[in-house]
Amino acid sequence: MDAVVTLIGPRAGTLDAAIVAEAARALNALGAEVGVVDWLAQDHAADLPFSGPEPATVQAAVRDALGGRPIDIVAQPLHHRRKRLMLSDMDATMVAEETLDEVAAVAGLGERIAAITRRAMAGEMDFPAALKERIRIMSGVEETLFQRVLDSATVNPGAEVAIRTMVANGCHTILVTGGFDLITRPLAERIGFQEFRCNALDIEDGRLTGRVAEPIFGREGKAVTLSDAATARSIDRAETMAVGDGANDAEMIRAAGLGVAYRGKDVLRQVAAAWLDHADLTGLLFVQGYRQDEFVRPA
Repeated sequence: MDAVVTLIGPRAGTLDAAIVAEAARALNALGAEVGVVDWLAQDHAADLPFSGPEPATVQAAVRDALGGRPIDIVAQPLHHRRKRLMLSDMDATMVAEETLDEVAAVAGLGERIAAITRRAMAGEMDFPAALKERIRIMSGVEETLFQRVLDSATVNPGAEVAIRTMVANGCHTILVTGGFDLITRPLAERIGFQEFRCNALDIEDGRLTGRVAEPIFGREGKAVTLSDAATARSIDRAETMAVGDGANDAEMIRAAGLGVAYRGKDVLRQVAAAWLDHADLTGLLFVQGYRQDEFVRPA
């Protein structure tokens, strides 16, 4: 077998043998040679090895066969399945919030800033222009508000387990975000990332000046970071993974060996090879073939 389709339920008890059998029948209908089911986590995640059809064809066929059931479906080659480099977006990916929107909300500027964020993440507005406009509006906001947002930030379920498991198994991890160092640095450390890339604010006397330090780190910077990190470590493109949710992640997702849209906006789903719409971020481990008993839990 040279490929595998992984089925992941949103939690334990949501994937059963009958659902896996439906997926196998869809493979058979494509003329695939189908191997033995391998349960990565009982009633939660399973691998179905196959040979023959292209993974993208299999993924679409299985999705159709399961008829909208809340199961994530990822088909891919087995070669280089376990990744050596992983980049992830921060806001609405590793953490639940759009952190700049949260700072703006605390400052009483919530809807003005959130409206610009939505346009940027949907690909309706150039990211550098959107970022500059949001920070211009927030001129005079106290730096201390970032700490308040950091203290209440919600790390998405499975994030720490996913990153710490990959690091423990030799994968290099980088948090990449159009957000700011006041929040990115401590969150990267909390979740377990080895590096981070982000933007820096211009601050005077404890308040935002309304300016962003140049150059602005955005969608192109994320893709360049992936390429540079892979080259520096002699990592093949097929051994890389990128995860994000919005338009600002599109170039990185395209550049990665496996690009994953986590609760992705439509603009990102169009370019991502894999979607995680239902499982938490431990789904990133299942798609690499990790078994649940290999997961590294935070201390």
